[in-house]
Amino acid sequence: MIEARELTKRYGDKTVVDQLSFTVKAGEVTGFLGPNGAGKSTTMRMIIGLDSPTSGAVTVNGRAYARHTAPLHEIGSLLEARSVHPGRSARSHLMALAHTHGIARRRVDEVIELAGLTSVAGKRVGAFSLGMGQRLGIAAALLGDPAIVMLDEPVNGLDPEGVLWVRNLLRSLADEGRAVMLSSHLMSETALIADHLVIIGRGRLLADTTVEDFTREAGGGGVKVASTEAVRLRALLAGPDVTLTSSSTEELLVSGRDAREIGAIAAQHGVPLYELTPQSVSLEAAFMELTRDVVEYQSAPAGTERKAA
Repeated sequence: MIEARELTKRYGDKTVVDQLSFTVKAGEVTGFLGPNGAGKSTTMRMIIGLDSPTSGAVTVNGRAYARHTAPLHEIGSLLEARSVHPGRSARSHLMALAHTHGIARRRVDEVIELAGLTSVAGKRVGAFSLGMGQRLGIAAALLGDPAIVMLDEPVNGLDPEGVLWVRNLLRSLADEGRAVMLSSHLMSETALIADHLVIIGRGRLLADTTVEDFTREAGGGGVKVASTEAVRLRALLAGPDVTLTSSSTEELLVSGRDAREIGAIAAQHGVPLYELTPQSVSLEAAFMELTRDVVEYQSAPAGTERKAA
């Protein structure tokens, strides 16, 4: 488990991370999201001791990362896939990490196979594609069979098969009881993988919630119901805390009752339904709405051009 408490990092008069508190729990994939410049990379660097907090603290399984005698067994991280000597082969890079951390040679072979690098294990890393470099970085993160895995943009440069591999890998790691922290700009992929979300902007916590709750609240809630007997259904669903609106003669938007309750009432009174859909927005849309005032750069709307003076 990763625990950050009032974590703060300043560079001179610039505050990059500002009193940030969150928890990455075992058995879950936590999506760590934020616009460019939000402080995500700095936070992850502080977790593994590459940067020191100005104030506050962050612990890995109850202790500061530097206090772990075998850190690769505690947390495996991928922050920069290209931070490997280009003249080394994939195997020699992993072997060097294994030797310095007391990890058996057989584990090197296991992660090479797991990452799909067996056929290129002897090739120089400098000749690797971006996707192959990502696979090597993930292999290195898993080398110590860690209880916690922290990955920054792990699907960057991967083809569809590679993206699916990462998705299934992270899900399986969490299902084994490990804590998984995933930072990504691919909202659609994060929505498929993550159980929990920690969203930051300008170094501050904006949301700490589940994917389901976050998208539902952003969509304003409600349930879309379609029936050939919408008028009758409206009367059955009416109540003091229920709001019903309609966009057509056969559709209702119901607030104040959930889908299960609506379905039960319809079935009890023999009202046919051909749609019963809880309303929410995509993770991307909800994220954009939440972070629109904290993005580092504001782009002009698509289709607009600035005329030359």
